[in-house]
Amino acid sequence: RLSGLRRNHPCRAGAKILRGQGGSAPLRPPRIFAAQRRGACALRGGGTQEGMTFTSYMDQALDEARMAAERGEVPVGAVIVAPDGSVVARAGNRTRELSDPTAHAETLAIREACAVIGSERLVGHDLYVTLEPCPMCAAVISFARIGRLYYGAADPKSGGVAQGPRVFSHSQCHHAPEVYDGIAAREAEEMLKLFFAAKR
Repeated sequence: RLSGLRRNHPCRAGAKILRGQGGSAPLRPPRIFAAQRRGACALRGGGTQEGMTFTSYMDQALDEARMAAERGEVPVGAVIVAPDGSVVARAGNRTRELSDPTAHAETLAIREACAVIGSERLVGHDLYVTLEPCPMCAAVISFARIGRLYYGAADPKSGGVAQGPRVFSHSQCHHAPEVYDGIAAREAEEMLKLFFAAKR
């Protein structure tokens, strides 16, 4: 079960926060849901909180979301990062372009990353996405064995992680990643609000 926020996470204890390659999104330390599994947090550097560095790739996910909006898609972007810190896949929503209801940013990025590494499982990989994954994408994240999930804006209407079905806390969920929320949430929310306001 999701057991709430872990208050003593190193990101809340003075760890440096860096951006990934590209972009310049303002970031803040993420909150963390202690999911079914406890493991290493997404920190690069030494073994103590004092010298650790949190590197975020949410700026690249926001870039993908902006490009999705330019294509007339709901602005959601995702990036997958390998254990060595390299970006192996990035994608934005393409449901309308591909006439595919499953072509959400997270699913497309996972498909690409699996093809790149030649495996259906992305053990040890991190996924950054600008919006809380829906139940479908949360299930795909579980199936792909993503190690850590970082998302920006919450999705009270359609989310499947901290909202609604809470896929990772379900008894039939065989793998739950570490889940961090609220990274560049304000920018992700503003992008979504502007997109839907323009559609009205």
